[in-house]
Amino acid sequence: MIPEDLRYTAEHEWVAGDGSGTVRIGITHFAQDALGDIVYVQLPDPGTAVAAGESLGEIESTKSVSEIYAPVSGTVAARNEALGDTPEVINTDPYGAGWLVEITPDDPTAVDGLLTPGAYRELTES
Repeated sequence: MIPEDLRYTAEHEWVAGDGSGTVRIGITHFAQDALGDIVYVQLPDPGTAVAAGESLGEIESTKSVSEIYAPVSGTVAARNEALGDTPEVINTDPYGAGWLVEITPDDPTAVDGLLTPGAYRELTES
């Protein structure tokens, strides 16, 4: 269950976007499955500057609290406000309605440096 049209990070975030503008970010099916039932999400406000590899928020599940890391540097353009009331949608639809934030990258080509679907598959199967 690794969509072929996305890029990935070793920390199990996915990134959707063609490099022409904002990118949408979420956590992978692998990550939500490992976390278990998600009960709370803390996300940055739009306009917040984020740096690649640094924490941009947290996901709390019945098992643990996990950091969400920015896959690219840039500015938060939007956050998924619906997750405030229904964070569990990340469990049921991590690549769709369970998206977390949209970022306008400082360098639109930065997405190209992330893991390909094949490389992410190898990471999760090892």
